[in-house]
Amino acid sequence: MDSQAAQDYLGRLLGKQLRIHTTDARVFVGEFKCTDNECNVILSQASEYRHPLKKSVSSVAKGGLPTVQEEETEQPMTSRFMGLIVVPGQHITKIELQDR
Repeated sequence: MDSQAAQDYLGRLLGKQLRIHTTDARVFVGEFKCTDNECNVILSQASEYRHPLKKSVSSVAKGGLPTVQEEETEQPMTSRFMGLIVVPGQHITKIELQDR
């Protein structure tokens, strides 16, 4: 794809809902605002989705605090509203156009 075609394609994505997957298994969904030469992406009205940690679920049920280095489980994803965010290009693994 030549430079002009790439710019035209990105221009058509402005204002669309994107789903961005990152290297740490989080997913961000928000309205595409812009990108730069380092492939950083800015989303507005963004939400973060992530899988809860296996020990987090069991230790919270027992009244304990979870530790950071725990493996993921197949529990439903948790979410939180983030607002305007920058997703660093070096951590992006996949970008999808979100159907509304």
